[in-house]
Amino acid sequence: MPSTKLRNCIPTLLLLFLFCFLVSTSHGRRIRVTRNSTYHSDNSIVYLWPLPKHFTHGDQTLSVSPDLSLSLQGVGSNSSVVQEAFERYRDLIFKSWAQVGSTSEYDVSTLTVLVSSDDETLQFGVDESYILYLDGKQSGSIVGGATIEANTVYGALRGLETFSQLCVFNYDTKAVEVYNAPWYIQDEPRFAFRGLLLDTSRHYLPVKVIKEVIEAMSYTKLNVLHWHIIDEEAFPLEVPSYPKLWKGSYSKQERYAVEDAYDIVDFAKKRGIHVMAETDVPGHAESWGVGYPDLWPSENCTEPLDITKDFTFEVISSILSDMRKIFPFGIFHLGGDEVNTDCWNNTAHVKEWLTNHNMTTKDAYQYFVLKVQQIAIDLNLIPVNWEETFDNFGEKLNPLTVVHNWLGPGVCPKAVEKGFKCIVSNQGVWYLDHLDVPWEKFYTSEPLEGINNTDHHKLVLGGEVCMWGETADTSDVQQTIWPRAAAAAEKLWSPLEATTVNNLNQTILPRFQYFRCLLNNRGIAAAPVTNFYARRPPTGVGSCFEQ
Repeated sequence: MPSTKLRNCIPTLLLLFLFCFLVSTSHGRRIRVTRNSTYHSDNSIVYLWPLPKHFTHGDQTLSVSPDLSLSLQGVGSNSSVVQEAFERYRDLIFKSWAQVGSTSEYDVSTLTVLVSSDDETLQFGVDESYILYLDGKQSGSIVGGATIEANTVYGALRGLETFSQLCVFNYDTKAVEVYNAPWYIQDEPRFAFRGLLLDTSRHYLPVKVIKEVIEAMSYTKLNVLHWHIIDEEAFPLEVPSYPKLWKGSYSKQERYAVEDAYDIVDFAKKRGIHVMAETDVPGHAESWGVGYPDLWPSENCTEPLDITKDFTFEVISSILSDMRKIFPFGIFHLGGDEVNTDCWNNTAHVKEWLTNHNMTTKDAYQYFVLKVQQIAIDLNLIPVNWEETFDNFGEKLNPLTVVHNWLGPGVCPKAVEKGFKCIVSNQGVWYLDHLDVPWEKFYTSEPLEGINNTDHHKLVLGGEVCMWGETADTSDVQQTIWPRAAAAAEKLWSPLEATTVNNLNQTILPRFQYFRCLLNNRGIAAAPVTNFYARRPPTGVGSCFEQ
């Protein structure tokens, strides 16, 4: 891998809610808990991240019962995904020592979640939209209390995250409150692919750490973990068909059993997150030969993989077949970047093969990429390749190819012009290992930049921030990822007009600092927002909300 490297609105309910909102604000309704929160003192700022697509709110304060219960309704009323998520969010919202009073003392004592489908299949493009109503039960509104409506369980998960961010603990009253109620939110993502790459070849990351990253992704509504499991440095994954491959791991303790991979995929699915695995060929594969030296052209030529042998493609086919069982996501990354073919020309039997097949090394590179693409397609996988494959082969790539940008701006406009889909990861603005790239660049980068034909916009699946692991391990990976990855997450979720602003420091920075503190409060080691270099500790004393 590159080492530098709504839900359709229900008109009747909407009109009813808006009517009741107007009525409730004119009836002098009783406020049960006095608001006292310095970081919610500016009513012009909406402290939600990412910002919802549509919302309205009032100026009231609601109290939320620490004994908040779930009423799961609709066709998806038996969803364990939603039930488990509700319990997780309850633990995030309330203090463990919170005292439960009479239900009548609270404005919100039940959260109703209505899910229109019992299909929990997590496929690309699944409906993540939701509608959230939040009003006091004494307001006279039929939709009083808290209600989330979604077409799928995954839309319900996104609604639960938004609900949790509206709930704020007041240390003066020792109660959870919702400010600026009543709320009406109708929300859905701008892009279907909102990814984060995690590299476990340059440094091994324990399963627990990977899960912590996934958990934090769910807080930002990112939905694709691009797991760069394998690279030239290490092969930590168990492959049942070729059990010697993980001899290429750093040590026997730095490995992922098949069961680990299944566990990670299941954990991610329960948070509405896909896991896209990557097998980067023909370059970036030196570690494969530790267990199977025949994959190397020679001892002095350890990558690219040996193009002359059927064995090479048999191994690749088996790896993809085994991974297909573990990773159900229908999009698979095949790499294809940074391929230096010089040693093919300097290895006698490879050079002879090239001559017999009337190929240059560039022709052979293309042959290798296209052959592996076909293996993936035969397994019903959509191939993703880094942009060098498009730069070199253009329209010769399989038309199903998703081109993954990384080298800089400009390739996606060219790719979509040729009818290919594209994912944006411009290293100048969305590479997390580039510690001198500030949050502002992550936030202002526009995935559709340079694509003037609006018919082509749909070919940009979305974008991905990349956490390459050369200088990150368990000790610092979280603070390298967060909070900057969250800046890109809002760009990928929220409407363009909501993220296109003239003064970031006035309109975005306070919300971003608040969200960074929320991550910290949830146990995520997000670094200070305004550091010159990412992941460094604070430069002095001060509030979390001002760093």
